[in-house]
Amino acid sequence: MPGALAWYRRVIAAGVCLMVGVLGGIMALVWAGWSWALAWGAAVLVAFVVSWFVAGAFRRSWGFVEGQSELYLTYGVLLRQLVVVPYGRMQVVDMTADILEQAFGIATVRIRTAASTADTRVLGLPLEQAVQLRGRLAARSESFSTGL
Repeated sequence: MPGALAWYRRVIAAGVCLMVGVLGGIMALVWAGWSWALAWGAAVLVAFVVSWFVAGAFRRSWGFVEGQSELYLTYGVLLRQLVVVPYGRMQVVDMTADILEQAFGIATVRIRTAASTADTRVLGLPLEQAVQLRGRLAARSESFSTGL
């Protein structure tokens, strides 16, 4: 399912906007009146519409390629980034899927390296593809080990 990552992010955005909208609307209604509560609701609705379209752009921005000795990741909507992870620097390759990701049939492959404190992630892969990628990366990290 190619658009599962976008739908996953849209559901998350809907939940957050619903909670922020209801709680903020109630507080605005109690402290400031109907006009402020309606303004708050309109602002939250605009934020949801923007996040709906950004979710699609976010999904389209993610990509990865397995090279001869490195994994290349690219992502970013407003600021494009390219991350190069040498197979020999990979220490842990695991796969995670929260309950909502499981419902959409997607998973995240996480790569922890020796040189970085941050995780590198490949998001929104179909479950079977994530399992295969995790296996390939784990095998390559062992064969390219740099003796750390």
